[in-house]
Formats: sequence, structure tokens, C-alpha cells
Amino acid sequence: MPSSLLDHVNAGIQSLAPYEPGKPVETLRRELGLTDIIKLASNENPFGPSPKAVAAVTDAAAEGARYPDGTGYRLKQALASFHDIDPARITLGNGSNDLLCLLGQILLGPGTNIVMARHAFAIYALVALGMNAGVRWAEARAPDSVMPYGHDAGQLAAMVDDDTRILFIANPNNPTGTWLPPAAIESLLEQVPARVMVVLDEAYCEYQSPDQRPDSRAWLERYPNLVVTRTFSKAYGLAGMRVGYALSHADIADRLNRVRQPFNVNSLALAAAEAALGDEAHLTRSVDHNNAALPALTAGLEALGGQVLPSQANFVTADMGMDGDQAFQALLREGVIVRPMAGYGLPRHLRITVGTEAENERFLAAMGRVLDRAG
Repeated sequence: MPSSLLDHVNAGIQSLAPYEPGKPVETLRRELGLTDIIKLASNENPFGPSPKAVAAVTDAAAEGARYPDGTGYRLKQALASFHDIDPARITLGNGSNDLLCLLGQILLGPGTNIVMARHAFAIYALVALGMNAGVRWAEARAPDSVMPYGHDAGQLAAMVDDDTRILFIANPNNPTGTWLPPAAIESLLEQVPARVMVVLDEAYCEYQSPDQRPDSRAWLERYPNLVVTRTFSKAYGLAGMRVGYALSHADIADRLNRVRQPFNVNSLALAAAEAALGDEAHLTRSVDHNNAALPALTAGLEALGGQVLPSQANFVTADMGMDGDQAFQALLREGVIVRPMAGYGLPRHLRITVGTEAENERFLAAMGRVLDRAG
């Protein structure tokens, strides 16, 4: 490749390292020849998608030769009813990740910056750097605080400057599972200048206890600079379908739709999401299981000597007393895939998805053997 061509690649992109997702089962099977593998690395729903969503995908596949409805009319109508909001304030995305990138496109460029917390979702920084924008890191709460490594609302507010265009809040946060109380988020919304977009990423909100779940829908009426992003990948079990959405002021949705790619959500995903939204029983089952299994998994890790961060998501993050990558590699040989956290500045931590009861027990047994061998 001619160096003269590469010299003209966007400077922000030159500095990027590709996002590394959780290790796929097929990759581990090829590498180690294992056949009995469990994956607890990517915060997927252990029950899979709603049966109604599966049936909807099957029906939609018959029309696979046709382009999707580029407006996503039916899904947007369902979401409008679900949230009691004008459909003009909804933007659909190829996962909520797509929407984060679109927000960067409409607001960021050279000389601008984003504010995000240390140990927050890696995509926020990738969005900024890809647009030649800067990243201002708000330091997280101390390891010995009530919410170890969690967002510090005061630090986030203090990092906003004249060039800030977006403030990202992940609540609950990936990869720590920590969260900000509703009052702290609303106080932050009051402090942030109206010219700064506040993006409240609620990918895991369905798992939050009702007393800690913000009424972000009501906030949209009071803070026109607020954008709320959600996904069908987690509690709704549609990670493979790639569909998410944003709720915002209609003017922001209009700008997002100007840069949104045509047909960015495919027909199968549109059908699956609409059906999943209507299957309250499947969602309830998924959340109830998580409510019971999360404390049990936490207790199991603590019994092994782990220091577990508080979580209101469908995963836990824990310091198991050894190098996280070494523990990750040892667990792979046990046929268990988790996620090491060195890339998030937590080199001794692992992130473990809440699986089925059998998967959680298998992981804990494997983790025990790894710790025994580490001595």
C-alpha cells in the first residue's frame, strides 16, 4: 500500500485500535479443539430470544428479497406506544452502538471533545477519535468507595469545557456494572450546559432495581439536550440481530436520520424487535432469573476470594487475585470464555456474564481450579 495514500487517512483513525469483542465459541473450538464450551463473555441473555421473536424472524425471512422498511415504521410505532413518545423522536440503529457513532457524526470534529468516565464503554472513545475529536477522561470513584470504579458525577461535570460536545453516561456501566443513582444523574443534567449533548446509555436498564432505575423518559421533556439509547441485545436476547434505538428531541432525531445509512436495520431485526417488545413474559423471565442468579454468582466468587464490584446489570466484574489475562487464558483451557478487563484499565479483573444456573456453577468450579493451580 503506498505510504502517500495512508498518510492521508484520518489522523484520529490512525491512532485507533480495533474494538475487541468477546471471544467467539467457534474461535475457541478451532484453536483448542474443544467441543464443550460455555461463553460468559458478552453479556448475552442465557435464554436467547423470545419464541415470538424467533417466529417473527421466520416469517420475515420469506420476504428476504425485499429491502427493509427504511423508516422502521412498525417498530417505531410499537416503541412510541411503549414509551408514550412521538415516533418522530425515535431513531433506529444497527444496535445502540450504531447510534453512538451517528451522534458522533453530527456533533464531533477537530477541536471538539467528549467527556466520559474512566472504565466506561470503550466505544465512546472510538467514536470521538474516529471523528478527530478529543477525549476528556473523568476519573472514576476510588477502589475502596461504596461504588468502586463507578462514575463520579462531580468529576464528569468538572471535565466539561467550552469544546465539549457530548457527555457520555453509561448507566449501569459496562464493564463495571456500577451505576449512578437517579438524583445524581439529574443533578448532572442540571449542571451541564444546554449546548452539550448528554447521552444516557441504558443498554442494561431492564436489569436495574426499580428504585435505582432513572425515569429517563420524563427527563426528555425537561432536558432537550438529553439523548437516551437502548438496545434489544441484552435483556431482550437479540444480540445477533443488531437493533437498538435512541429517544431524543425531534430536532436531534432529524439530524440523526440525515446521516443514518438507508436500511441500517434489516427486516429480520425489525420483525424480531417488534415481537420481543411485545413478549413481556420472556423479558420478565429473563430479569427474574438475573435477579436470583446475580447474587449467587457474586457469593460464589467471593467464596473463592474474589473482590466483586456491585452490579445492576447481567454481569459481574471481579478481581480474582491474579493477572486477569492469565486467568482468562486458563479458563479458556477449561472451555469457559469470560472477558479480561486490562483494556479498560483493570488488569486484575474479569467480567463474567450471568449464565444459566448450570453455566454459573461450571464457571465457578473452573475458576476454583484455576486459582488452585495458580497457588
